[in-house]
Amino acid sequence: MEKMPMTSISSGMSMAVLPDVYCFSVQIVNVIFLGNPSVSNEFTLIDAGMPDSHEMIIEEAKKRFGEDCRLKSIILTHGHFDHVGALEGLTNKWDVPVYAHVLEEPYLTGKSDYPPPNPEVEGLIAKLSPMFPRHSIDIGSRLEILPADGSIPALEGWRYIHTPGHTPGHISLFRELDRALIAGDAFVTVEQESLYKVMTQKQEISGPPAYFTSDWPAASASVKTLAALKPQIAVTGHGLPMVDEELETNLEKLARDFDQSEIPENRK
Repeated sequence: MEKMPMTSISSGMSMAVLPDVYCFSVQIVNVIFLGNPSVSNEFTLIDAGMPDSHEMIIEEAKKRFGEDCRLKSIILTHGHFDHVGALEGLTNKWDVPVYAHVLEEPYLTGKSDYPPPNPEVEGLIAKLSPMFPRHSIDIGSRLEILPADGSIPALEGWRYIHTPGHTPGHISLFRELDRALIAGDAFVTVEQESLYKVMTQKQEISGPPAYFTSDWPAASASVKTLAALKPQIAVTGHGLPMVDEELETNLEKLARDFDQSEIPENRK
């Protein structure tokens, strides 16, 4: 993948959302480190950032977990280019399994490309979306399919929830103990279609990036599923984390109004 010349004011910024949940912004997308550095130098990555960002992610891992830090696994919410861009570089350094939902498997093994984007939805980034990579990658034997029961190997306390719509095999991660949610792109906290809002990271909850969302009824159902969990903190694939009453109020409204406010009139 070629490096994409897109960024935001939050690129390179990090936030310890919880002692073991660390959000790191790579250009326009978030990579999440799971692991408590006061307990261990081992960690798990949720998603793998923009193309050619592996060195940036590795350096952040060393800063967070120490020079001798060790990656245990990578879990993909889905396989879009901005969530798998650093996979090759990361797995060259750390020979680890990459977990994904069975319905994402064709896009991670060279079998199928994602559908073309819809540049007709509102927003400048949507107009640029035909230039974004949508081809399948092939991560070969490193790919491990997540168990059907929602469990995540070697990640105690978390479960995954199938949240299709943005892609067929999109997943979100939830921890009942503290009601922490890693939503991927099932919903986001910055309007991803607007170049200005992406660059400035203006926080507002919205549905998945519209230009790459392939199944709107499923996307609507997925947001309703996540809202019903009543998360207390949410880290999304794009935008800043959202917590407590602000999250509850806005996510409930998004779920209630989704079909009217989020589904484009000119959807494909």
